[in-house]
Amino acid sequence: MSLRIAVVDRERCQPKKCGQECLKYCPVVRTGGEAIVIEEKAIISEELCQGCGICVKKCPFGAITIVGLPSQLEGHEVHRYGKNGFVLYNLPIPRKGHVVGILGPNGTGKSTALKILSGQLIPNLGKEKADWDEVLDRFQGTELFDYLKSLADGGVRVSVKPQYIEGIPKVYRGKAIDLLSKVDERGELDEYIGKLNLTNAVNRDIKDLSGGELQRVAIAACLLRDADFYFLDEITSYLDIYQRIESAKVVREVAEKRPVMIVEHDLAILDMLADYVHISYGEPAVYGVITNAKGVRVGINQYLRGHLAEENIRIREKEIEFEIFQPSEGVQEDILIEYPAFRKSFENFTLEAEKGDFRVGEVVGVLGPNATGKSTFVKVLAGVLEDDEKKVDLDVKVSYKPQYVKGDISMPVISFLRSINPMVESSYYRTEYIKPLQLEKILEKNIDELSGGELQRVAIAACLLRDADFYLLDEPSAHLDVEQRTEVARILKRFAMNNSKTVLVVDHDIYLVDMLSDRVMVFEGEPGKRGVARKPASLRDGMNRFLRNLDITFRRDEETKRPRINKPESRLDREQKTAGEYYYYVREN
Repeated sequence: MSLRIAVVDRERCQPKKCGQECLKYCPVVRTGGEAIVIEEKAIISEELCQGCGICVKKCPFGAITIVGLPSQLEGHEVHRYGKNGFVLYNLPIPRKGHVVGILGPNGTGKSTALKILSGQLIPNLGKEKADWDEVLDRFQGTELFDYLKSLADGGVRVSVKPQYIEGIPKVYRGKAIDLLSKVDERGELDEYIGKLNLTNAVNRDIKDLSGGELQRVAIAACLLRDADFYFLDEITSYLDIYQRIESAKVVREVAEKRPVMIVEHDLAILDMLADYVHISYGEPAVYGVITNAKGVRVGINQYLRGHLAEENIRIREKEIEFEIFQPSEGVQEDILIEYPAFRKSFENFTLEAEKGDFRVGEVVGVLGPNATGKSTFVKVLAGVLEDDEKKVDLDVKVSYKPQYVKGDISMPVISFLRSINPMVESSYYRTEYIKPLQLEKILEKNIDELSGGELQRVAIAACLLRDADFYLLDEPSAHLDVEQRTEVARILKRFAMNNSKTVLVVDHDIYLVDMLSDRVMVFEGEPGKRGVARKPASLRDGMNRFLRNLDITFRRDEETKRPRINKPESRLDREQKTAGEYYYYVREN
């Protein structure tokens, strides 16, 4: 026996336009039953539905999803967003003295779980409404009972860092120092300004801060409150790897005294930061299941393999695989661009670039601290800016996806993409971009209605749909989950190889750069004052240089071959530094 759930996308369901095809062909309705009722939107009875899937296929807007789940989940519903809405099963458990992570695809209930545990949302147990007494009865005898009892009694103070920090300037106006002073309940403001390197940001207006500065202000604002539990939803967006590690250290310090729960898609940072992880799986926007806690290494490895051993459930058809120094079979020796050494000066910043080249069919990853000239370098190559001596003159077409993607266009996604490439609806582009980037269900939505992750995926598609020779994508991983980041890496490598195009990817996610890069460029210098763009180097040499600057070493996980950060001053960390192998190390027999 299986538990059947039916979900109707309220935004996409349009009974007045579709001719109510779902009603006409439903075998239960045709025999007099009311498995489907049309009011303003379609309503599906999960009790009467036979699960034949005819309505799913007949709906022209793809608004209906019917899923069969294991019967063991019945009675474990934690929250449902109305009739035929998304349903969440199970909850993660905060643990005193530990950092607990939640890992899983977007749309499978991670943020809903945080809202419940932070008291922003009272769970309805899958019904129309439930009160705290019913909720406590459900969780009686579980590890969560004491926490939920305290939450219901108002005895838990929580502090939350939201996922999308872009909304902060819309709700707060003023200087960052004023915001942080208001929330500094622990009297550690000066300490946090130093640890998170906010000295140059705190005296500026919130609306004038960069994405990285705003993220660190949001982290500080969350951790400065005197709370019993801290919930942080994605701490790494817009931060470079240096800032990610420093932010992780700050969170770890707080967790020594008070429990912390995080949602994070940068697996290197999650691995470093968390003690335990709960995995969320399911079908985005349809249902989500949160597993019991697992050790962080075991949990991440099971997630990458796509098989949860304790639950005996396969959550993905294919494993997410890592290769050691991936072969570059599709890369040609033909040079697309040769650029000279150049300098670009501003009033308070100077970029110096070494002479280098980019080859046809390769993907080059770009790593380095924020504010060391990566975007300036790109703009000089693209002809948007001129170098000081006007030496750079490249005759190539460039397609550019900026770091900060704006969603201020009131136009359907499909119309926007069609304006870039009229052939976007062809079977080729649907197979190569639309389906892999999960854009099918948002094609009719307006750009200004998209979430951060949806907007990012549309921007990536738009960049690749343009006719160009050289494609630059600045931080394409922002707001994407692990599955989506892996798919983006696959798409970019396939795009470069099959179309003999050159792709440059600026990103701070070590896993993403590791998966997609044929060569690596490293930017060095003093952020905000001076930057040096090193020429593209082999993946091994480039990563070694980058990690040496960072003073951290990576090892390869024995099972999955994924990069893992070594504990500073551990035996392996010292051994690799002595050998000069910061990226990974193979002992000689």
